[in-house]
Amino acid sequence: MSRAYALPLVCSMFVPSTFAGDSPMTVIGQAGPNLQAIVIFLLFVLVTFGITYWAAARTRSASDFYTAGGSITGLQNGLAIAGDFMSAATLFGFTSMVFASGFDGLLFTVSAFLGWPLITFLMAERLRNLGRFTFADIIAFRLDPIHTRVFSAFSSLVVVCFYLIVQMVGAGQLIQLLFGLDYVYAVVGVGVLMMVYVTFGGMVAATWVQIIKAVLLLGGGLTLLFLVFRHFDFSVDSIIRDAVSTHKQGELILGSLKLSKDPVALVSLALGMVFGLAGLPHIMMRFFTVPDAKAARKSVFVATGLIGVFFLVICLLGMAAISVVGGSGQYYLNGDTGGTLLGGNNMAVMHLAQALGGTLMFGFLAAVAFATIVAVVSGLALAGASAISHDLYANVIRRGKVTEKQEMRISRLVTLGIGLVAIGLGILFEGQSVAFLVALTFAVAASANFPVLILSMYWRGLTSHGAVWGGVAGLSSSVALVVLSPAVWVTVLGRQEALFPYDYPTLFSMPLAFAVAWVVSVLDGSARAVSEKAAFKSQSVRAETGWGRGEVARH
Repeated sequence: MSRAYALPLVCSMFVPSTFAGDSPMTVIGQAGPNLQAIVIFLLFVLVTFGITYWAAARTRSASDFYTAGGSITGLQNGLAIAGDFMSAATLFGFTSMVFASGFDGLLFTVSAFLGWPLITFLMAERLRNLGRFTFADIIAFRLDPIHTRVFSAFSSLVVVCFYLIVQMVGAGQLIQLLFGLDYVYAVVGVGVLMMVYVTFGGMVAATWVQIIKAVLLLGGGLTLLFLVFRHFDFSVDSIIRDAVSTHKQGELILGSLKLSKDPVALVSLALGMVFGLAGLPHIMMRFFTVPDAKAARKSVFVATGLIGVFFLVICLLGMAAISVVGGSGQYYLNGDTGGTLLGGNNMAVMHLAQALGGTLMFGFLAAVAFATIVAVVSGLALAGASAISHDLYANVIRRGKVTEKQEMRISRLVTLGIGLVAIGLGILFEGQSVAFLVALTFAVAASANFPVLILSMYWRGLTSHGAVWGGVAGLSSSVALVVLSPAVWVTVLGRQEALFPYDYPTLFSMPLAFAVAWVVSVLDGSARAVSEKAAFKSQSVRAETGWGRGEVARH
């Protein structure tokens, strides 16, 4: 078998261990690299290099580097946010879950989508009005700017590193398949591209790379959906009816097969997906790139609409794959439709693309998948660089006594360092099962970042000690519970029985973070705590009106 027909680890990025494909390293397909995919990929690289060159001339200040100088329109930022969220993992992984379990896959996509209304109504305006470059700016507005920034930067880096691992491994596999390169060279190539985009173009380049990626991915999904509708005579009823008649579970796929049988796991998964989204640092940074609160709201409105359409496309593609792919023995090992799907369930959408659109459609989706990963990696690198250079270096180490030129130089050096770290992690985790890292990423974001962020914006009683101890409790408990879960303790470490019975810890770790933050804040009677609570009024004025944005907060 050749390697030109599998994107296993890319797909497993968002797929929990209970839904992952059977053989993540199995590869199938044509002889030699896919020429169409290579050509489309090279065109993408050329266009994005041109964008980076154009953006470099417009990146003169720290504001330009971190937030594109607040010059991104609501529509552009909405497209970029959608691009940040609509990854190759989303397309392949979520489609595979619908393919494997029907309604269960729909529950997962709904959980991932519900975080956007939360951001729209509770966070978008306040994020834009209170923050400058990172979400630590919001927490540090009236709280201790040293300890809160140290915690926020560390928590952000943990999330960024876990995300970088899964993205780099998937990107390395893609390039390996497209060009036939050695995996190590593939990972190095991806890391170098990311460093070029971010180091020279900053947020301007990252934004436009995300916009192009969003258009390509949504366009590819809609094109494949058109082919599906044509195949089924433009009838959704036919898609569902054929899926039910083909799937081994029959009509049971129209109800929950697995998730609802364990309500605790279902609720914990949903909480992690919903609130983890609101704690991802590279998503939060996007709200600092627009000129005003109105544009911030429009950004989320546009992103929510695009992502909603994309998730509908995913569900229909998954249902169509059940009959088109699941009913054909040529996509299974030994031709047995009841056996193992070639490449695992994660490959269902790629089989569907080749079945209905031939090698050209397959090549296009493969190239777009790589484009999406490079774009996501660039956003993650920028979030990591800002956490180190802006939060730690400029505001903690130098206590604000740093010029923009110095801060930008550190940012670019840090970006190079993050690129090298990403390359090293991608090589280190080659061939490893990394699906559990996604659950860990969202659990950390939901348990450490979100509670502190939402409390700092809405609760006057939050103190610096409460924020730090609450965040540390959420961070440490989420990481510990994932390590003790079946996904890691049994599957990865090879132990017989997990010490914590659930793969998703958010139901336990997020309430713990809120509780610790509340208890510590209530018990904190220091003079600084009284001052911080009194400063909530001025923060509320800024949050609601944006008045004074850009000024350094007084502590």
